[in-house]
Amino acid sequence: MGKTRIVIDTNVLVSAFGWPGKPRQIFKQVLNGQFELIISEKQFTEIQRVLNYPKLKLTTQEQERFLDVLARTARMVETHNEVQIIKEDPPDNALLEAAIEHNARAIISGDQHLLKVKNFQNIKILTPAEFLDLFEEKN
Repeated sequence: MGKTRIVIDTNVLVSAFGWPGKPRQIFKQVLNGQFELIISEKQFTEIQRVLNYPKLKLTTQEQERFLDVLARTARMVETHNEVQIIKEDPPDNALLEAAIEHNARAIISGDQHLLKVKNFQNIKILTPAEFLDLFEEKN
């Protein structure tokens, strides 16, 4: 059947890169091959933008390193269909689109707009802690 495919929201990915904790634990599992990370072109563009936020204080070298790790680790995908489920924050729909079109089992996010959906077309939308509780013992 292959690895469980997951989509990780930008906020969780940046947390995984910058600080210890559950997001980093999940990303390490991706790096170890336990999960297949799906990233759409739309999300990759968003990640590039977010890494430039002054509050993150990332050097150009740190940004490039993070993007390189993502590009080598994740399955980069295109999406062809648009959904409009998250009205309060429309860019979040890109995560749903990637998850639907590429058969992800879960979206991991800290974003309340996404988390309140909980489940969309059999895709669980979970916090990092919920994801670890649900999937860690199965892998």
